[in-house]
Amino acid sequence: MMTIGDVESLIPHRNRMKLIDEIMVVDEKTAVTASVVTETWPMVEGESANCIVLVELVAQTAGVCIGWKEFQTKGNNQGGTGWIVGVKEAVFHCDELPLNSRIITESRRVFQVELYSEITGTARMGDEILAEIKLQVVQSDSNQGESLES
Repeated sequence: MMTIGDVESLIPHRNRMKLIDEIMVVDEKTAVTASVVTETWPMVEGESANCIVLVELVAQTAGVCIGWKEFQTKGNNQGGTGWIVGVKEAVFHCDELPLNSRIITESRRVFQVELYSEITGTARMGDEILAEIKLQVVQSDSNQGESLES
């Protein structure tokens, strides 16, 4: 398992926008992360966070996978680069995420051509599926010429 410090070497998010606490699994196409909902998260009101924040968790988990692949290719990733992310499809099975809930997120790159990727992701709390999300991701052209394909 990778620690939260390792997360910062793979994604550009910091402070309250960094939602991932632990990297459980990562390879060229898939990442699984663990996160605990805290009062510092965006979209927290009262004792819970809005479930829409799961879109960001899926995107950050995908960032771990892509950042890991870049690190394997280049040897030094420097915290990843920014993306433009669109939500292609999202199905939420909850309305809110209670504070201190542990969420396991899996993201898988299912398609890529040049700087465009499609990502599928699932967020769970225990055995309960919280959301199933498909993202469209365009990476910045600062990576142009670097292939992320396996």
